[in-house]
Amino acid sequence: MLSVIGKKVGMTAIFTENGKKEACTVVSCEPNFITQIKSEDKDGYSSVQIASIEKKEKSSNKPEMGHFAKANTTPKRVVLEVRDFDGEALVGNSYGVEVFEEGEFVDVVGTSKGKGFQGVVKRHGFSGVGEATHGQHNRLRAPGSLGAGSTPSRVFKGTRMAGQTGNVRVKIQNLKVLKVDTENNLVVIGGALPGHKGSYVVIEK
Repeated sequence: MLSVIGKKVGMTAIFTENGKKEACTVVSCEPNFITQIKSEDKDGYSSVQIASIEKKEKSSNKPEMGHFAKANTTPKRVVLEVRDFDGEALVGNSYGVEVFEEGEFVDVVGTSKGKGFQGVVKRHGFSGVGEATHGQHNRLRAPGSLGAGSTPSRVFKGTRMAGQTGNVRVKIQNLKVLKVDTENNLVVIGGALPGHKGSYVVIEK
């Protein structure tokens, strides 16, 4: 598996060859650098560490500066470990949007938009307790009963209730690469990707 760290620019629409208008997301992919290779003997597991998105030196501490200096690169903002790296794993190597081909399918991982504390109607699709007649008051969006009475005298873990919505790791699979712009380090992916504009995503192929 080859993973590429990118930054979500925003959504737009393009016309395909058959004249169909298709919504898509533009992702900016700065060069990804291999900064460390972990092995079973030394670290207890094998993985390849990649990093991308430039970071100012004044915002980096000395351990970070030394770590990235070993890979002959500047400090990076996003660091990721890939267990099954599909490519030439040498510290200091870099790659970018040139690894993608138009028409292929990829998976995208990102953090979804946070929607704050939400009730059960918005969070889980509940329909509410019922009508507003027959003595009902402010019950249209209420959760209703949460469990039995004397037995078991508690609410089971995992019961769907109100709480924080969004702001979780999301993977969307089988998205089509519509266009690759190697000159500007951009890749256009069909459909919507998780996260807000400017958020970081990982494209897996």
